[in-house]
Amino acid sequence: MTRLSIRHETLYRYGQPVGFGQHRLMIRPRDSHADRLVEASLELWPPGDTRWVYDAMGNCLCLYQPGGESDELKIVSNLVIERYPAPMLAREADNPHTAIPMVYSLADRAVLQPFTVPVTDLDSSVLQWVRGHMGPLDESPLDFLQRLTRAIHSEFQYGVRDALGTQSPSETLYWRTGTCRDFAWLMIESLRRLGYAARFVTGYLYSPNQDRPNCEGEYKGASATHAWCDVFVPGLGWLEFDPTNGLVESPDLISIGATRTPEEAYPISGSIVGDPRSCEMSVKVDVRMMDGPPRSAAA
Repeated sequence: MTRLSIRHETLYRYGQPVGFGQHRLMIRPRDSHADRLVEASLELWPPGDTRWVYDAMGNCLCLYQPGGESDELKIVSNLVIERYPAPMLAREADNPHTAIPMVYSLADRAVLQPFTVPVTDLDSSVLQWVRGHMGPLDESPLDFLQRLTRAIHSEFQYGVRDALGTQSPSETLYWRTGTCRDFAWLMIESLRRLGYAARFVTGYLYSPNQDRPNCEGEYKGASATHAWCDVFVPGLGWLEFDPTNGLVESPDLISIGATRTPEEAYPISGSIVGDPRSCEMSVKVDVRMMDGPPRSAAA
């Protein structure tokens, strides 16, 4: 078991006071066998009304309606989480077929269908790329998934991009570079074309080496919120694959929400009434091991 504290601060500054529409916050994890939420609190400015709901995917959302006008909007989430990650199992998936195509039971298919259908238009370059990474006919699903995770990690260059949005899989293939959300989306849409159920995950990444930026083995994408993908494997359930860092079921991945598309996974979204052209945004994320060395960065 590991205990982590997480502070996630988002600050918007405006050139003049503005009004606010409702904001949707996806910044609180759910309790599970792997994650126990010990403490959770929010610091909000300006003060306003809050209401907690679950979305259609079961993610925990806070609906926040700031009151009045302000030249500043500040949202701070403070969490203490205990992690009980399960190690990767050596046994095979409960699937009598080969890794490609993945075959689910009728009961599983009824639930997983939204996560098996590609969202982007069928692109021959994506299909050709993923076919080039297929292994022997008798390869196990776990071997294939781990190999595809390592392939994205080694073949593509990670780069920070401040602009909102996610590249299409074909754009990531063309440029051979991207962010964590681009690599996760490439893997998700590629696997869906092979019959796998895959979903987009947003959360945090604990990087023990963050205080030594030039040290070997530093995780990429740990400077703010992080993104990776979950894949459903029969008999093993939803498993975590982080193609940005080549991680599989890592204890350093802290999930907040899982969605069908990247657009549904924004940590904070909402509207203002006023002039948005003078808006400045800053994000600070601090993830640290309790009673251990801090990991802090700003984006």
